[in-house]
Amino acid sequence: MSNSESTAKSQSGSRSVSRSELTELVRSQLQVLLEQDNLRGAKALLLPVQPADIAEAIEGLPKTMQAIAFRLLSKNEAIEVYENLDSSVQQALIEDFKRQDLIDIVDKMSPDDRVRLFDELPAKIVRRMLQQLSAQERQATALLLGYEAETAGRIMTPEYVALKENWTVEKALTHIRAQADLSETVYYLFVTNFARRLTGILSLRQLVLGQSDQSIGEIMTREVVSVQTGTDQEEVARIIQRYDFIAMPVVDTEDRLVGIITVDDVLDILEEETTEDIYALGGVQSGGENYFQSNLLDVARKRVVWLSVLLVTNTVTAAVISSQEEVLTKFVVLAAFIPLLIGSGGNVGAQSSTVVIRGLNTDELRIKDAFRVIKREAIAGAFLGLMLGIVVTVWAYFLQGGDISGLPIAITVGVSLVAISILASSAGAGLPFLFHSFGLDPALMSAPFITTIVDVLGVLIYLNLAKKVLGI
Repeated sequence: MSNSESTAKSQSGSRSVSRSELTELVRSQLQVLLEQDNLRGAKALLLPVQPADIAEAIEGLPKTMQAIAFRLLSKNEAIEVYENLDSSVQQALIEDFKRQDLIDIVDKMSPDDRVRLFDELPAKIVRRMLQQLSAQERQATALLLGYEAETAGRIMTPEYVALKENWTVEKALTHIRAQADLSETVYYLFVTNFARRLTGILSLRQLVLGQSDQSIGEIMTREVVSVQTGTDQEEVARIIQRYDFIAMPVVDTEDRLVGIITVDDVLDILEEETTEDIYALGGVQSGGENYFQSNLLDVARKRVVWLSVLLVTNTVTAAVISSQEEVLTKFVVLAAFIPLLIGSGGNVGAQSSTVVIRGLNTDELRIKDAFRVIKREAIAGAFLGLMLGIVVTVWAYFLQGGDISGLPIAITVGVSLVAISILASSAGAGLPFLFHSFGLDPALMSAPFITTIVDVLGVLIYLNLAKKVLGI
């Protein structure tokens, strides 16, 4: 992302009018002006608006108006607005552009934003567009596309300012002035040797406060935290968050500086990873696409996988209930409490798995912490079960008329809920660790298995306990 984009976002957040209200106001007025064919008025309306807000306003327009509104922008503003647009709108605009219009905009985009766009386009279009880019931009884009998706190499930008140790502060400042417009950021400066290996780092503040005749080697920091091109993007986000960096240097296997990742890119990563985890917890596979703009058949195909697993689970549960026909025939009222028990157990298990998955994703928890966490959650489940069990026991007792003959069933329900809560919280805490140790996604795998354990074992516990208490 460009520096001006970051500035725009910070400015829009400080206004007295909220960003959503401003965007809706611009969008509605823009749509009215376009419907009236008042292009001059529409262009004047957009002049004082920040690129990020223009992008959101364009996204809210009818598809037939999006290209018209975009063409009203100057070339420099169009580049920044285009970088802020959703990928689906970017693709739609590509189809409406003349080839040269498109190439001029894409050629001026930041390399990392350009690669993010190319990841969403068909390979045939990407190859054609690559051929039309300038030699320098084509080389920069090809470099990033050569790395695996969701790695530091794929999301970095090769546009940074590199200095040499033997340069004076004065020479470095002169170099920065010449390179500032071509760099993603000048707030962090990177020092390399003759082989482009990273040897140090310094902030613009350190440079400005240095004496003009001091060498860069005297004021730079030699203990540099960096990541390699193959580092997972989520790990990059965690490192930047941990050290409060504005930019993170990316090196290859020979410690040569090849690019940087800025904090605004990390915000995009965190949003993307959080969205994936939330979808996974719900058994929805997003596939990296905008879920609400996906084809409905694709949506159904992706969601049916875990729904099928849960369907099989329910079939097993039904079989377990059928095998206990004797006790249910004698005490039909027992069946009324089955949904309550397995529903409560599922909720307890979901809470435990959520906190553990969150801990694993943020590196707050490790595999070595599994026993401690499972024990802690089991105790928490016991407390929850006791509190809920007392309430359910009283409720079940009065539900049967408050007669003493209904007390055994009420006790059975209450005790079963305690046992199921302990089981559910233990499974909810343990399964994410198990899947994580096998290299599987805990968020995607845990939910259906927790449901299976709680449903099947919960019903078995409940009906077998009823046999003991009721003497069947």
